[in-house]
Amino acid sequence: MKAYDLLELAGRNLREAVLRNSLTTLGIGVGVASLVAMLSLGVGLQKLANRQLGRSGLFDSIFVSSGQGFRNGGRSRSVLVPTTYKPLDDAARKTFEKIPSVVDVYPDIRVPSEFRFAVSGKPETSYFALMAGLPPSGHRSEAFDDLQGSFFFGPKVAETIILADFGRELLDVPYDPKNADQKLTPEQTRQLLGQQLTLRYRERQSMQAAPGDSQPADSTSFSVVTREVKLKIAGIVATEPNGGTRGNARVLVPTDFADSLNMIMPGDLRAVIRPSEGKTYPSLVVRVTKSKEIASVEEAIKKEGFTAFSIVDASKGIARFFTFLDLFLGIFGSLALAVASLGIVNTLVMAILERRREIGIMKAIGASDGDVKLLFFVEAGCMGALGGTLGVAIGWTIGKVINLGTNIYLQRQELKPENFWYVPWWLVLAALAFSVIVSLIAGLYPAARAARLDPVEALRQN
Repeated sequence: MKAYDLLELAGRNLREAVLRNSLTTLGIGVGVASLVAMLSLGVGLQKLANRQLGRSGLFDSIFVSSGQGFRNGGRSRSVLVPTTYKPLDDAARKTFEKIPSVVDVYPDIRVPSEFRFAVSGKPETSYFALMAGLPPSGHRSEAFDDLQGSFFFGPKVAETIILADFGRELLDVPYDPKNADQKLTPEQTRQLLGQQLTLRYRERQSMQAAPGDSQPADSTSFSVVTREVKLKIAGIVATEPNGGTRGNARVLVPTDFADSLNMIMPGDLRAVIRPSEGKTYPSLVVRVTKSKEIASVEEAIKKEGFTAFSIVDASKGIARFFTFLDLFLGIFGSLALAVASLGIVNTLVMAILERRREIGIMKAIGASDGDVKLLFFVEAGCMGALGGTLGVAIGWTIGKVINLGTNIYLQRQELKPENFWYVPWWLVLAALAFSVIVSLIAGLYPAARAARLDPVEALRQN
């Protein structure tokens, strides 16, 4: 039997029992819609998590340290004995910059600092807060979506972006835990933007050999000098970029500017005990072009003798969680489609009872058992294809409606809208293919039963 004849016969038979076949097709559509809706939710949530991590700058960053500290040495008294040490200095920084896929290498500067600020009409007051360096690429973080003011004018300007809770502290506003992560009022913002915040820090100055001294100065010797610098408050953010994963920094300055201050850092004691040529860093941040390059770059850094860590290492558990989530959502979504397959079996079995005489005539004029079986397969496949197409459309609509309603609720709660539903093309094609396959499987029994009909007995039916 030709393919055209099969399709024409299948279409005619489906049109004869329009209501019953339509309800069966609708059942398939509802099953596919539940499958698409649940899986698109899982995919959307995973993309939302990846998007948030990607915008934070953590997903494409590697944190590098010398990785070598001190050990006890197995003695009864606690004695600090240096282990094998490779300094994290300018030479190492240049080595990292030459690794393929690396786009930026900068020091991870986070220093507890003293700040002085005077509110209009009040004396200058000291405040202590953690200050962190922020590279130019940091403006892509979602924390700056609600930035009050502006980002740094340049990488070496004496400007700062402060957190909202620190701004309230500068203005002597009583602390309220409910408002800790909220924006400042317009009046509070006006009192801070453009004002000067004085940073008091300790600068490390290398010791110079005295005039006429035949011995060169010791490279490990340095003096500590107290310095002050005026920082212009350029902007205010509600939360810290990177989510405070490395400490709750409340004052942000350009990384290059902070590096130029030559401040005393936590690793300077180690640098004194283990001297090295050039400037050393407690840790460096290596940024790559794409998150998928993290593993290769991290391995290259470890081969150089340094310790490397990335958020990708910790996020492997998150990826595994979303894999299981998608699996369970797919299983529960498929249950409705399995129920719908029973409707296909029922519809086709009823069609056999109603079309016994027709099947007998077909076999009497030369149709083989394979032709009859194939005809019922085509009818089941057509219902699966139509139901799958309808289900994809329903599932997509359900996702859009729920996403819209949720975003309206988030906006009323003064929260940022998010798109947590996503229907990729592979899901559409997979849902259609799954629908057709399930329909064909459901048509196995009716097709086999129709093929076994005895044409003589079928023709005797009135």
